[in-house]
Amino acid sequence: MAEGYSRHDLVRADPTAWAAWLASRPDLAGAPHLDGWAAAGRPLIVRRRNPGEGSDAVPLGLPLPPADGKRRIGLALPSAMLSPMVAPDLAASGRHAPAAWQPSIGALVEVGRHHAIVPRPFGALLWQALTGLTYLSASSDLDLLWPCATGVPAGLLDRIGSVADSASMRIDGEILLPDGTGVQWRELRDAPEGGSVVAKSLDRVALVPAAALRASIRR
Repeated sequence: MAEGYSRHDLVRADPTAWAAWLASRPDLAGAPHLDGWAAAGRPLIVRRRNPGEGSDAVPLGLPLPPADGKRRIGLALPSAMLSPMVAPDLAASGRHAPAAWQPSIGALVEVGRHHAIVPRPFGALLWQALTGLTYLSASSDLDLLWPCATGVPAGLLDRIGSVADSASMRIDGEILLPDGTGVQWRELRDAPEGGSVVAKSLDRVALVPAAALRASIRR
């Protein structure tokens, strides 16, 4: 069962289970890095469940580096074959980012401290930091998660936007609401009165009135 997991959670796979899964995927024969992925302790990320997928396994994914085709590989494994992995925060993973990113990373870490939130990366920076492989390029975005366990602090969206306006890279990512639902921070900030935003969870994607989500903003 996927119970207990949310989108963007990181896990490690049992190497034996990983080898059995890989043997069942002849379409991946010869794909780089996969043979020793689990044995090296490299992560998988929990993704949204696709329509028709059952709930008896955890939906997972991993992207290959851009130089290897940037292929996104989907799979599902029973939770008994997985172990949770602590995700690195932005401050820890930032040292793997380009020098031009560092001022913005520092500013975003300070935004998090101001609101008692610890932002953490996903996307290229996460994968480069955890695998040692090259995922970042000159055109990469900085994708961040902002876990808001008790509601969205007032001013958070505007402070993220202020950093994004002067950053050398595009800053994307999601606000994670108390129930684990993810909402793109720009969409939530910029949705017009009466508008809706896309909200994503492990099992569904839905359009939700922005007003309902803004009601979770702490004043």
